[in-house]
Amino acid sequence: MAAGNHAEEPVASFESALGTTHDGAETALKSAGGLTRELRKAKAAAATGQVRELRRALDAAAGMVAELSARVQQVRDGYDIDETGYLASGDFAKELLATASDRGVAMFEEDERLLCYPSIVRVVPGDSVVEIDRKRERRLRPSVLVALLAAAQQRPPKFRAEQFLESLVTGYDLVIARSRTKPDAVARLVDIWAVLTLLPGQAKEYTRPEFARDLYLLDQRGTGQAKDGRALRWHASSGTRTAGVLTTVARTGQQQRYWGVSFTTGAPR
Repeated sequence: MAAGNHAEEPVASFESALGTTHDGAETALKSAGGLTRELRKAKAAAATGQVRELRRALDAAAGMVAELSARVQQVRDGYDIDETGYLASGDFAKELLATASDRGVAMFEEDERLLCYPSIVRVVPGDSVVEIDRKRERRLRPSVLVALLAAAQQRPPKFRAEQFLESLVTGYDLVIARSRTKPDAVARLVDIWAVLTLLPGQAKEYTRPEFARDLYLLDQRGTGQAKDGRALRWHASSGTRTAGVLTTVARTGQQQRYWGVSFTTGAPR
């Protein structure tokens, strides 16, 4: 920290810093274009022996080198954000949420993830990347990221409803067996997620936000009949006011909450 009693200057937004750098680089490119033209003139003049033209082109190029060097240094000095610190502080996530809101794209923060149907975003400060559904994305400009997420909303999500439903049945049966309740009792979804991620490291490989997102996708598919004939029933009316609620973002942009399920004989609902 600088000596003295001056207050720390606020960190510029990532969007504005990148925008300023972009504009500065564009100006420097124009200067580089002029330098290139003069060097081409010098090359042509040297090839034919037009010494006056050669001298003028070289002098002009030498002057442009100094100007270009100063412009590049100015652009470099102007980009003064510590991106690793900015990402780690949570300010980047806040800016991304604000950018999404300004552009009418629904996004929420939950369990250190950013939920933007159907995508789940994780900020990875140490590598200066974000992960979108576990795929690394190095384009960090907030307006660009929000545009990518908005475009993903226009494509049908990749989701294997039947496979997920069978995993849900397996987890449900394990929870019911462990609790020694009746076969069609209501089980909390957080407990089902816990048994599905029992092995070391699995909770990080398949997080609660991902599980909640998949529950919503299953709910939207209307696939509620397991292979053994049992029907999925959702139980959320009382769960939304108690612990263990799983939250995701719906296609409409609203938060969607899930709490419990049961599997019974009869038609799903």
